[in-house]
Amino acid sequence: MSSVSITIVDDSKMSRKAVIRALPPELSDNVHEAANGLEALEKFREGKADVMFLDLTMPEMDGFEVLSELKKQAARNFVFVISADIQPASQQKVMELGAVSFLKKPLDASSLRELLHEVGLI
Repeated sequence: MSSVSITIVDDSKMSRKAVIRALPPELSDNVHEAANGLEALEKFREGKADVMFLDLTMPEMDGFEVLSELKKQAARNFVFVISADIQPASQQKVMELGAVSFLKKPLDASSLRELLHEVGLI
């Protein structure tokens, strides 16, 4: 999947850059950033979010709301939640809303690559 578009959604620029650095080289040529959920949905509408790395706690619209909206639209993209909120209830809720996986912050690059391999993105 060489032409996959990726959007990294986090209100922290430092966190977005950490995800970019963790991506394998074959996925790093079509990466977009969004600072909140509203920007994330705009990237989705623009076709720039085949894969989304989504934080939960953000201004404007949080990650739960983004997942709910994508589910309403029957979005067929991969959403990986990356969050410091590791409460079991939060993890269960994002999976019910259609996330592929839940990764905790700080992000471990090798775990991310392994997960991307498991789902067939690399």
